[in-house]
Amino acid sequence: MENPPAKEVESLSLKAEDESASSNSSNAQMSVEERFRIVRSIGEECIQEEELLNLLTKKPQPICYDGFEPSGRMHIAQGVMKTINVNKLTSAGCKVKIWIADWFAQLNNKMGGDLNKIQVVGRYLIEIWKATGMNLENVEFIWSSEEINSRAHEYWPIVMDIARRNKLPRIMRCCQIMGRTDQDELTAAQIFYPCMQCADIFFLKADICQLGMDQRKVNVLAREYCDDTKRKNKPIILSHHMLPGLLQGQEKMSKSDPNSAIFMEDEEADVNLKIKKSYCPPNIVDGNPCLEYLKYVVFPWFNEFKVERKAENGGEKTFTTFEELVSDYEKGDLHPADLKPALSKALNRILQPVRDHFKNDENAKALLKRVKGFKVTK
Repeated sequence: MENPPAKEVESLSLKAEDESASSNSSNAQMSVEERFRIVRSIGEECIQEEELLNLLTKKPQPICYDGFEPSGRMHIAQGVMKTINVNKLTSAGCKVKIWIADWFAQLNNKMGGDLNKIQVVGRYLIEIWKATGMNLENVEFIWSSEEINSRAHEYWPIVMDIARRNKLPRIMRCCQIMGRTDQDELTAAQIFYPCMQCADIFFLKADICQLGMDQRKVNVLAREYCDDTKRKNKPIILSHHMLPGLLQGQEKMSKSDPNSAIFMEDEEADVNLKIKKSYCPPNIVDGNPCLEYLKYVVFPWFNEFKVERKAENGGEKTFTTFEELVSDYEKGDLHPADLKPALSKALNRILQPVRDHFKNDENAKALLKRVKGFKVTK
């Protein structure tokens, strides 16, 4: 057949169906322009802005798709940045579907391909988001294995149609979404992975794909699929920034390198030591991971950054914008020796509720103990 049945590949509807009254009341006071500003602020890149504005004009509660592989401990980008982004989306009237990609983690050989371990990790990650302060009122966590099994007749025709319409080299170019390159020796399962992730977007009836820049290739594949099948309403791609690792030359955090990232349940001493050892050259902004943490974690969380210094070094100062901080840092008025302790203090304030939750909640404590005992596999 040239196209799978329309029922299986229902297009991304702009109809305002199944909207919750609570969401409507909260964003009814906001103008479309204000909602657009909030949603757009999440993305380092948006494909396409005019489509996003049109969507928000016509649909009171768009569906935003986000997803994650349960593949080990959660670092601060996945924990705090996702919480910030989700809370922005829901405040602007969006419904967020978070796809717990347990089958995908198994395809990608995470946790040695052990689905039971992968699902333990998934439950641990949800506990972290709850403790971090994610507003769950308009958030739905969906386990891929359960949802695909329950609606297999909808899912697999889409996957097969996407696979049939794309040549192998095009799919191989999407390997970045798995943390792989097209030079890696891939299993057949890993080659199938991009077709499934592309299908997820249509399966979940997502209006907006809210994922990291490292996932943009498969999101673009979804838009190309819309062109190929004459779908009118393409998914809007809202790709957020990727935090680098803490050490020099680390473009991306690595869960397998504990010095690369701050983890969400790291103890205060761990955070202090990691920031102390982190790459933070004086006067240099570009490629400075400490400044990236400030821009994408601390300022969005607190709307300010307080530095305590001796009087001879400039005294105490509270920065209210990242631009103001950059100006002082480039001029040398703010030194790494003063910035780092202040950054550690701010991060520890954010993480303390998570630590408390995993110490005081018996279920969370047991999950963390099990996750820490798992060997992370690439």
